[in-house]
Amino acid sequence: MSDGLMCATQAAQAAARVMARCDQLAEISETPGFLTRVYLSSEHLRANALVGEWMAAAGMTVWQDSVGNICGRYEGLKPGAPALLLGSHLDTVRNAGRFDGMLGVLTAIEIVQSLQAAGQRLPLAVEIIGFGDEEGTRFGITLLGSRGITGTWPDSWIAHPDDDGITVAQAMAAVGLDASAVRQAAREVKDIVAYLELHIEQGPCLEREELPLGVVTAINGAHRLNCRFVGEAGHAGTVPMTHRKDALAAAAEWMVFIEQITPQHSPQLVATVGSLQCSPGAVNVIPGEVALTLDVRGPEDQPLATLLSALLSKAEAIARRRGLIFSAEEYYHIPATRCDAGLQAALNRAVTAVQGRSLLLPSGAGHDAIAIAERWPVGMLFVRCDRGISHHPAESVMEKDVASAIQAYDRVVRDVATT
Repeated sequence: MSDGLMCATQAAQAAARVMARCDQLAEISETPGFLTRVYLSSEHLRANALVGEWMAAAGMTVWQDSVGNICGRYEGLKPGAPALLLGSHLDTVRNAGRFDGMLGVLTAIEIVQSLQAAGQRLPLAVEIIGFGDEEGTRFGITLLGSRGITGTWPDSWIAHPDDDGITVAQAMAAVGLDASAVRQAAREVKDIVAYLELHIEQGPCLEREELPLGVVTAINGAHRLNCRFVGEAGHAGTVPMTHRKDALAAAAEWMVFIEQITPQHSPQLVATVGSLQCSPGAVNVIPGEVALTLDVRGPEDQPLATLLSALLSKAEAIARRRGLIFSAEEYYHIPATRCDAGLQAALNRAVTAVQGRSLLLPSGAGHDAIAIAERWPVGMLFVRCDRGISHHPAESVMEKDVASAIQAYDRVVRDVATT
């Protein structure tokens, strides 16, 4: 094409390669028949090596950095130019799907492959990173790869153990990395202009709208709390209904309230009680104590805080009315991450050109872009996935949607790199 943009036929061929490569990567797993690939495992290093081969074949200079990310660079018109960074992660949850993370790395390679095939260079260099750890499956701490390049690893991380007692530092040594060199992965702010990440939606919104692609506005912030209702256990046969201090009944009332009130605050807010433990837990004893978790998420911090306050106030009111005690302790909080307005606009232009209209939507799941946004502007492109299923072997995308995604990705990379 005279404008250099990828045509539909080229995108279809690229999509077929991406799907085949997703299948190849899915074979690199610690459990045959079930995809599991965790940070600093032998499978992680094998996946890095294979992706590095594909990067090199696309004309990139390839290296593995000091925290185990696989990196590739396609030079711009002038050597040493700042880079537009593309990427996602190569690690998985246990018994995972084959597109979460990997799709973003492999489609990015196709963008560079297209540039190389046409003999083109852009004003910016294009770099691709396959991050080593986004899921946090092995060590229970997340974004180790992306926080490596931002230079924001807490010193305590290298001593953090996995379930077998192997620390991050020991795991690094086992694969030839040096925990004392972690800081060498950090990149200078001036060397990167922006970050773009393509990812499956992991939700049903695009499918409901019958659209292959969407543009992410923000990655949801989250609060996670351990909560507790304390009442009084008693004999199930002898305590009258009007005299009970039933902790489980209080928790149930609160859970129904959470389900009803959350969408009234905003359709973009979600709240989940994901765990419930009832004590003493006998069929003939009134529950005296219930421990439960609360997870609330949303794309804007203030509405999320308002919802959380309303939920906790209601829990306290339920407890007072029933003669119980309610307590809550927040153990995790991450603020919402806004995607850059300029990158959103560029993505909207690209998506509209490919599919006729664009859909703006937040991401309910976390991504490497959360860490990267602390240093550089970030933008995200979502691809429709079957029924919104993710973190599951049934995770699936359509090849034609991947082709559309590659066309949009190609457009936005050229747009951002030349403006």
